[in-house]
Amino acid sequence: MRAPLVAALLVGIALAASGFTSAPRPALADSHPCPGAAGFTCSTLDVPLDHTGRTPGTLHLRVAAADNTQAPRGVLVVLSGGPGQPGLPILDRFVSTALGQERSAYRIVVLDQRGTGAGALNCTQLQAEMGSSDLTPPSSRAVQACAQKLGPRRAFFGTDDVVADLESLRQALGVAAWSLDGISYGTFVGERYALAHPTHVRKLVLDSVVPQVGETDLGVAEFAAVGRVLGSVCGSRCVADLAIDVRRYHLGPQLFDALTFDSIVDPTYHTFWDVPGALHAAREGDRTQLDAFLTAAASDQGSVTAQELDQGLHASALCADWRYPWGDSSAPLAGREAKLRAAVSRLKTASLFPFDAATAAGNGFVRQCLPWAPTPATPLPSGKLLVPTLLVNGDHDLSTPLAWARQQLALTPKGKLVVVHGAGHSVQSRAASDAGRRAVADFLLDR
Repeated sequence: MRAPLVAALLVGIALAASGFTSAPRPALADSHPCPGAAGFTCSTLDVPLDHTGRTPGTLHLRVAAADNTQAPRGVLVVLSGGPGQPGLPILDRFVSTALGQERSAYRIVVLDQRGTGAGALNCTQLQAEMGSSDLTPPSSRAVQACAQKLGPRRAFFGTDDVVADLESLRQALGVAAWSLDGISYGTFVGERYALAHPTHVRKLVLDSVVPQVGETDLGVAEFAAVGRVLGSVCGSRCVADLAIDVRRYHLGPQLFDALTFDSIVDPTYHTFWDVPGALHAAREGDRTQLDAFLTAAASDQGSVTAQELDQGLHASALCADWRYPWGDSSAPLAGREAKLRAAVSRLKTASLFPFDAATAAGNGFVRQCLPWAPTPATPLPSGKLLVPTLLVNGDHDLSTPLAWARQQLALTPKGKLVVVHGAGHSVQSRAASDAGRRAVADFLLDR
């Protein structure tokens, strides 16, 4: 027995001398009761800036975990959206509203994903121009200033990095497998984690689905959703009104942004603003109501700090994760605009209705990533999602339209899609109907 022991010690000494040491197991530190969230303990998870170890640096992620450590169904991690939204602030609103029935069965855990909350990247000008919006077109100057501020570090805030952080969190919690509940961009994170670590996922909930493919169609699916949803609300006339207003006033990107925002806060399109009336009055030559609606939507989205939803992280993640007409995020800046124009010119007018080519080329997703400095691209996932999955989506959601959920369902053999009629974005926390929340509870509790 002594010879193997001596050999092992000699090997350990040699490895230490060469600078090779095994990484310590991830751990939660600085544990204390979460302020304002009874029954939860807050901690810090330290993760490397670069999980390959080639670039030094450490990030300190905030984690909140329920105190029922012996919950019969194990851990349920709630993944917030954006990208750019921290997880801890949703504890009260989401857990109490959306997961009331699941709280005793699961140990619920949330985290501030890298680049969010206290760790926000905080690009001042880009934040001021976009606020909480995906679709407000920022200036090239603001985008370029953000990329310059972050420098090479911007390569370490993609979804693959968040997936690696989640795996560190799983190890720190000491669980072999867990369940995930992703909302909006959190669905993309959940999909990517389940594709990378299928044996560690028991169940997956996707609420307001971003499909795993990472491809952008320049808004074609979203434009069709606007026409369908407005048609269901006020008939074909107001869809025609919108189309005429877009072309007459050249307001496509602004209208697309405001209507998408309204689908989140008021999927009826009548409670706060008479959207059909504003569209029709503008068609008749009176823009008073429409301009007030656009101003209010811009104001409501603009008054959001980086700690609430960080646009620097939004750009870092989506520009690296998604594919655009110019290719992936490593494409040189020269030539991107020409490739975008060529791709837009190939779109048929009917596929853009009720919007136009200027909306496809000028919406915020495109305008945030077009001038973003070249960054190594995040590899796209391949294969099908093979874990038991429930997809829930509002049929009035314009931020993550129903077509996206159907696209993901086709890649999810063990998936079931529940469509909540009349609901907008984030079904579990926002929908007036309980249908989505009941479906999630039934799925997670095996009812």
